[in-house]
Amino acid sequence: MPDTRSVLAISGGIGGAKLALGLYRILGPNRLSVVANTGDDFEHLGLYVSPDLDTLLYTLAGIGDWERGWGRAEETWTFMHALSVLGGETWFKLGDGDLATHVERTHLLGLGRTLTEVTDQFCQRLGVRARLLPMSDDPVRTQIETRDEVLAFQDYFVRQACTPRVTGFRFHGADDARANPRFIDALAAEDLAAVIICPSNPYLSVDPMLALRGVRDALASARAPVIAVSPIIGGAAVKGPTDKIMQELGVPKTQDSIASHYEGLLDGFVFDRKDIAIREAIAVPTLCTNTLMSTLADRDRLAGEVLNFAEQLRSETVK
Repeated sequence: MPDTRSVLAISGGIGGAKLALGLYRILGPNRLSVVANTGDDFEHLGLYVSPDLDTLLYTLAGIGDWERGWGRAEETWTFMHALSVLGGETWFKLGDGDLATHVERTHLLGLGRTLTEVTDQFCQRLGVRARLLPMSDDPVRTQIETRDEVLAFQDYFVRQACTPRVTGFRFHGADDARANPRFIDALAAEDLAAVIICPSNPYLSVDPMLALRGVRDALASARAPVIAVSPIIGGAAVKGPTDKIMQELGVPKTQDSIASHYEGLLDGFVFDRKDIAIREAIAVPTLCTNTLMSTLADRDRLAGEVLNFAEQLRSETVK
């Protein structure tokens, strides 16, 4: 009998989307749910922009730009050129096709639709047969504490290219926001086979979700193994500022530091074989493999290995 159990992935943008795609391709239709970080969301030029959600949407729909890792493939930039001529803000790039997503989302939200409902509609229209869920329908905004000021996430990440020295983080609105009920329900599902924290930035992409009321407890009591896949290889981030942030916070840029960041939540940890020497320092069962996902085959291979690891952990629990 074919396996019909569900899998829940927790993801930020580019790095997480790579593994999410591998999981989607292996599991097939209707078995994968992906919860996306929305702490990066912001209003720009009067539009509601959801960068991580859209990266996952485009990736799963097969229309993402593999070279950049974000945005749509074969994008055009007429809007940005015209905006520049008029003296408008051009620090955050909006391609013409991508712009349509933000315009329609803003329109639908203005009509009273929730972010989850809008995302459902986009998935249906683009043929995505996974459940793509914003972490919350309520606004939560990641803020970056620096030595001199507190920055909105996109100001730090895009406008200032992650240059300011980080001293801490705030997740504005998290205390009052409600975690997406589908997220919590998925964690409690009887047919849940695995919870996979994709290789996303722990501080910027995963922590906003963990800041939501009830999420840590729901993860800790999940019916299936919770596995994190590390976003660093050999002390460096594959993409983004994870290693820079760890250094600025005084956290060793090692695999055991990443695993410890999720202390109390994990049943397994996946990291790159370049770091095998530190394996004994990790307190939970590990899978040491090649975690670099340069090709589509890499995504599929790593996804399969992580799912097999989850099956192994389930078997050992039953025994």
